[in-house]
Amino acid sequence: MAATGFAAQSILRRVVPSFLSTRPTRVVGDFFSGTNLILRTPLHPSAFGICSLPQAIKGDADILLKGVGDKNTIEDVKRIVELAKRASLRREVLHTDFLTPPVLKESMLVLERLADLKTVAQGGYPEAERCRLSVGHAEALTSDPDNVAALSISGNFSFQPCSHGDFLGAILGTGIARNKLGDILLQGEKGAHVLVVPELSDFLVSALDKVGNVSVSCKKIPLLALEYEPPSTKSSKSIEASLRLDAVASAGFKVSRTKMASLISNGDVRVNWSTVTKSNTTIKTGDMISVSGEGRLKIGEISSTRKGKFAVELIRYL
Repeated sequence: MAATGFAAQSILRRVVPSFLSTRPTRVVGDFFSGTNLILRTPLHPSAFGICSLPQAIKGDADILLKGVGDKNTIEDVKRIVELAKRASLRREVLHTDFLTPPVLKESMLVLERLADLKTVAQGGYPEAERCRLSVGHAEALTSDPDNVAALSISGNFSFQPCSHGDFLGAILGTGIARNKLGDILLQGEKGAHVLVVPELSDFLVSALDKVGNVSVSCKKIPLLALEYEPPSTKSSKSIEASLRLDAVASAGFKVSRTKMASLISNGDVRVNWSTVTKSNTTIKTGDMISVSGEGRLKIGEISSTRKGKFAVELIRYL
């Protein structure tokens, strides 16, 4: 985990002066550069924000979780830390199901602070949104695990085009849980490519026979055969008196604020993949807003106007 090492080194360089003493009591090696540092008192790894796995689980886990920025992800991140504990102690590699981007991000930020742990995120292709996280002791996780499978769903969609939601609904209709399913890559009239956990690929091949009203066939394909194009987007700007969710989303999706407030209260709106039911939720740059039946909207740059309002960049996914 090179990133962790560099981050820890930076922290060490900043905090070590406060521990320097004209009356040294012990000398330890600087494990980043090989030089010696004279320290006043024994230092615990957590003084640098780095924990060993057993220490983190016993006491510092709560401290680590306090640093989670998206509070809606805390329970998921906690379970992943527990998974990491088992993997590290047993010297084995364990895998999560597919994670949403916020959970993946927060989990990686927490786990990279654990010195004896290695993590690998995989979604099947470089731009994947939903990814599985493999965790294990650094001595056990020595290569990228083979924990994502790809399927091709084909049919005649020339006269009956199906949306992302149609494919998702058909797959979930077979009884598969959402967290066992990764991204769905639409292929126009040909159908879609889908990422799943490998242990369920055979089941889907035999169980999925229809999407909407279109009969389909499903087969396994190599990850290298995935066809992916970046989604088309359209950007616009809106001047808003506030950064309330109902105001910004109504402008982005071009629906009335009353309708948007209703969609929010009914649980049809998600911010960063988490359902939000309060219209006065504050939106910020980088937020992803999803509305059932309407699509997705990303919040770009936000700046203040001379009149004290907000100029919001709205990036609509087409």
